[in-house]
Amino acid sequence: MLKSGPVWALGAMSGTSLDGVDGAMLQTDGVEIFAFGESGYRAYSDTEKAVIAAAFGKWPGDEGVAAAAEIVETSHAELLSTFKGPDLIGFHGQTLSHDPAGRGTHQVGDGSLLAQVLETPVVWDFRSSDVEMGGQGAPLAPFFHFACAKWIGATEPVVFLNLGGVGNVTWVDPGKDKPEDTGALLAFDTGPANAPINDLVKIRLGQAFDKDGDLAKAGSVDETMVEAFLERKYFHKIPPKSLDRNEFGDLAELVSGLENADAAATLTAISAASVASGMQYFPTAPSSILVSGGGRHNAVMMQMLSVLLECPVLPVEEVDLDGDMLEAQAFAYLAVRVLRGLATSAPMTTGVAAPVGGGTLSCPDGLV
Repeated sequence: MLKSGPVWALGAMSGTSLDGVDGAMLQTDGVEIFAFGESGYRAYSDTEKAVIAAAFGKWPGDEGVAAAAEIVETSHAELLSTFKGPDLIGFHGQTLSHDPAGRGTHQVGDGSLLAQVLETPVVWDFRSSDVEMGGQGAPLAPFFHFACAKWIGATEPVVFLNLGGVGNVTWVDPGKDKPEDTGALLAFDTGPANAPINDLVKIRLGQAFDKDGDLAKAGSVDETMVEAFLERKYFHKIPPKSLDRNEFGDLAELVSGLENADAAATLTAISAASVASGMQYFPTAPSSILVSGGGRHNAVMMQMLSVLLECPVLPVEEVDLDGDMLEAQAFAYLAVRVLRGLATSAPMTTGVAAPVGGGTLSCPDGLV
């Protein structure tokens, strides 16, 4: 069905920060990156955010899940229909619950419905196969990060750090041939990133996020809280490992006695310290840390990371990548890998027993 060689894939991502839907085109053969194409964004309204947020932590059939799914499907269809000419779509959906050691992982959004609406083949449900084989099902961007390291011409190990609702890192050795090769990758969730800060300013100030880290900049960090937070079991667990957005849902209560600015500063410091704590697990020190996601716009967060980490900390734009679209591009890349029978995760990215390809393919009627 999919022509050989490089194709244009359209990837979509709706993250745990609930900003909205990202869409991005990528030309790839599932191994190399050949070109980056157009990108777009469709913000969620406050009402849409509230409906989806109310479904966090829920599972199929629970109250509120169907309403959240309808918003996810409609918003994706609206955005993705504006792109011209994709051969294939990679649709992540919206994660509501993530419990790989228990009930599994739950992303809402019906890829088969999108395939009919958009009249384009859709690859979706990327995580289930990995979880079924004993993996964490996350993070899934590392194989794309490996391709990005090759594309930017990296010659020494480099780390990609995504600061979304949850933070995650990928350590990459670009000297390896394939992402599933032993020693090519190590990936894991670092801890909370933007989610607790966003929740704080939403509840206390009615704002979506701490723009540029201005609120945190005006506050003082409660170092005792930060140190106590890092004693939690998760930070002593050997990776690969992954988190649910609400894993640290008690953070709001933790800083409830602090003034607004001090609470923001302390939550920002907790996020940065969580990343720094994960450095101990890298096979070798990276030459640089390349930051994507909304957290890279938080000047206080980036400054804290620069102080804590022993290498340059740079937004991915410094190497001509798009930090707002990297995850959407990742699912474009993974969609092509799925159709070509290539692995999308491996033992050192998700803890799965062996390299595995995930994803379900849905085609519009009349296309097989």
